[in-house]
Amino acid sequence: ARRDTREKATVPMAGLSDHIAALLETIQDAIFQKALKFRDDHIFTVNDYDEFKQIIAADKGWVRAFWDGDPATEARVKEETKATIRCIPFEQPAVLGSDPVSGQPAKHEVLYAKAY
Repeated sequence: ARRDTREKATVPMAGLSDHIAALLETIQDAIFQKALKFRDDHIFTVNDYDEFKQIIAADKGWVRAFWDGDPATEARVKEETKATIRCIPFEQPAVLGSDPVSGQPAKHEVLYAKAY
C-alpha cells in the first residue's frame, strides 16, 4: 500500500523496478507538497502585538513578524506569551517595517513559536 494514499496496486514483474522508482518519486513529491502546504497554512504574518498574542494564545502555529534585534524585546515576548524566535529566514523582505512589540524599526523578519 502506498504510504501517502493507502492505495494498493497490482504491478507486473516486467518493469517492476522502473515502476517502483517512479512511484517512490511520486510518493516523495506528494508527501513533500503536503508538508509545505501544512507549513504555509500555519504561518501567520502580523503587524500588531495584539494579533500576535491572539495567534500564539490560540496555538495556531508560527507567527511571522518584524523584530528590532533587541534581546530585551524577545525577552518581553517570551515572558508575556511563552513564544521565542525560532527562525531568522535567510530570505528577508527588501523593506522592513517596525517591530510590533517595541515599535522600533526592524532589523529582521523572524518566525516566533512556542516550544512544546
